[in-house]
Amino acid sequence: MTTLMIQGTTSDAGKTTVVAALCRWLARQGVSVAPFKPQNMALNSAVTVDGGEIGRSTALQALACGLEPHSDMNPVLLKPQSDRGAQVILRGKVHGNMDALDYHAYKAEAMGSVMAAWRDLSARYDVIIAEGAGSPAEINLRTNDIANMGFAEAADCPVLLVGDIDKGGVFAQLVGTLELISDSERARTRGFIINRFRGDIALLEPGLEWLAERTGKPVTGVLPYLHGLVIDAEDSVGTSGDSEAGALNVIVPVLPRISNHNDFDPLRLHPGVNLQFIGPGQPIPPADLILLPGSKSTRHDLQWLKAQGWPEAIRKHLRYGGKVFATCGGFQMLGTAVDDPDGLEGEAGRTEGLGLLDMTTRMVAGKQLKTVAGRLALGAEEARFTGYEMHNGVTTGPALACPFALMDGQPDGAISEDGQVAGTYVHGIFDQPDACRAILQWAGLEAGTALASAAVNYQQHRHQQLDRLADLVEEHLDTDWLRDLLGLGKQDTQHP
Repeated sequence: MTTLMIQGTTSDAGKTTVVAALCRWLARQGVSVAPFKPQNMALNSAVTVDGGEIGRSTALQALACGLEPHSDMNPVLLKPQSDRGAQVILRGKVHGNMDALDYHAYKAEAMGSVMAAWRDLSARYDVIIAEGAGSPAEINLRTNDIANMGFAEAADCPVLLVGDIDKGGVFAQLVGTLELISDSERARTRGFIINRFRGDIALLEPGLEWLAERTGKPVTGVLPYLHGLVIDAEDSVGTSGDSEAGALNVIVPVLPRISNHNDFDPLRLHPGVNLQFIGPGQPIPPADLILLPGSKSTRHDLQWLKAQGWPEAIRKHLRYGGKVFATCGGFQMLGTAVDDPDGLEGEAGRTEGLGLLDMTTRMVAGKQLKTVAGRLALGAEEARFTGYEMHNGVTTGPALACPFALMDGQPDGAISEDGQVAGTYVHGIFDQPDACRAILQWAGLEAGTALASAAVNYQQHRHQQLDRLADLVEEHLDTDWLRDLLGLGKQDTQHP
């Protein structure tokens, strides 16, 4: 068993992408490989094969390896509920809510879960590619660190440091990071990967030579900026791709605690959809479809929607014949009230909903985590789907008598009597081309047109993007050096 850890000079340096690329590169050679992220803070998560949840980016890396996601791959997941507190998930299961100071003190105990998960994963796979979080040089967070060098030291594994040259200052980032870590951590940092380079590599080579001479560590490769890369983001909300004339205008409010906005990634790629994410303070434009996303703090985000003027905009939108579709927390917001008597998502209390569906939601302990399959109940055409549920709330009321979908004969979600408002607890529903097509046609994309039939097979797209990343490893990194670091020996053949 060998573990290699990828750390970054900053958040968004490209750690997630590099780990996915290395996992895919190794898997294509027949290496038994799995991803591992000791600690992640993210609101985008996925249901695992063992009935837990992990960060969405780690689930993507599992896909790169050809594996089902498992809770051992991300033993600590923090899901922020406020600026100072988060839900703590250990090995896939909810442990409880903690504020930042309490969690900082708890990390020494959480390290036990991290190392146990790593050992169990290491017993099943020959190579583990681990991903750090943020930067290893955050001085205030180094005590009891479990996310970066704390784990690397405990696991006694080598580290590669990734820097993003597109933002500028990459040499200062790399050298400065080495200066701020301990001697032992500096020794286990074996080399650098420079990410997102644009231009002529000849102009960069003097800097690479200086860096190697200054630090005594090699640059294992320079990865180019990859245009048009669309894969599951860990945190950042992506922008829309190119749409065509006659496209459906779709808008999404960027809630303060927006979760699983990856649900809408297939729409970013759809030529028949002009997708816009609307942030705080931005004017709310006219649209054909308003999407309400999931939320880790439904009542808090409801209040934000009201303060931003969304209820008035939605009512106007519906008067002019527009459609509203909501997933998970957004679905809960459609009702008359959201009740959280035990404060599972923050302060205990009850918040009036948008009143678009006759139903109420009560937050209860015991999160629903399961994969599901079924068919939409939108119209005569049978559109089947698979997806997953991940929520605390139990929703009841007359609106549920007209379900949005049927799963093993059981109803899910709701559609309003006038057919303009619909919602579901199912995540990932747009990943399925038939379901995506049916929802967009319900929202107004004209049936029978080329745009209406252009739904993206997003799972196939994910695989294509992962192969693009693995190709970059083959072309731009010193793969013989990497294989030697991993104890694999030289590669006999290149992947076609």
